[in-house]
Amino acid sequence: MLLKDKVCLVTGANRGIGAAITKQFANEGATVYAVARKQSSLKGVVNAINSEREGSVIELYFDITDTAAAKQAIMQIKKEQSRLDVLVNNAGIMRDALIGMIPKSQMVDIFETNVYATIEMIQLASKLMLKQRSGSIINFASIVGTSGSAGQTVYSASKGAVIALTKSAAKELASYNIRVNAVAPGMIETELFLSYGEEKVAEHLKTIGFNRLGTPEEVADVCVFLASDLSRYVTGQIIGVDGQARI
Repeated sequence: MLLKDKVCLVTGANRGIGAAITKQFANEGATVYAVARKQSSLKGVVNAINSEREGSVIELYFDITDTAAAKQAIMQIKKEQSRLDVLVNNAGIMRDALIGMIPKSQMVDIFETNVYATIEMIQLASKLMLKQRSGSIINFASIVGTSGSAGQTVYSASKGAVIALTKSAAKELASYNIRVNAVAPGMIETELFLSYGEEKVAEHLKTIGFNRLGTPEEVADVCVFLASDLSRYVTGQIIGVDGQARI
């Protein structure tokens, strides 16, 4: 019950790492507002959690790039809970393209979702956290944000930006006892990663020291640590969850 009585907001909660975080947070006693874009896409996750876990999950449906909708969601949490303890900026998009074949529209879409929306969510959530003078913000970077990756110039750049904004926000919000950290996953066993195909996955496995893919639950465990009081003196950190990957 590391998150007992904490109010948390998790974006991109309907599958993969986001769903795992939502489940782990609820299992640790939190009230979790789970966010997804597609209506009803959270039903299966939420029903399973609410019947098995100690905490509870509340569905929210909106596009994180929609400022008005994001603001309305924060206002709903304020009205219903009067506080927000944890924000997890997990939602993001990944589209690959080689240099010379990257359309401007792809750059805009990736940065709007991965960077601009993250900054906006931090601004909105921190307004509640500033008043209560406490909070934990967890952003999602990536191993490619620190190491780069061929064919992923724009995505890598967006995750590099997340790392930079995490460090800056941590400095700005530290005096209010608001912690800002980022998780940088490596190759995790999600539907998205497995969609690359067996041959590509096998190729990537050769670059991982642990010789296996990580699981969404292993990423979620790190998020539980960052959301809980166990990390009360940790801020401005980028924590890799990559099994000693060498990309």
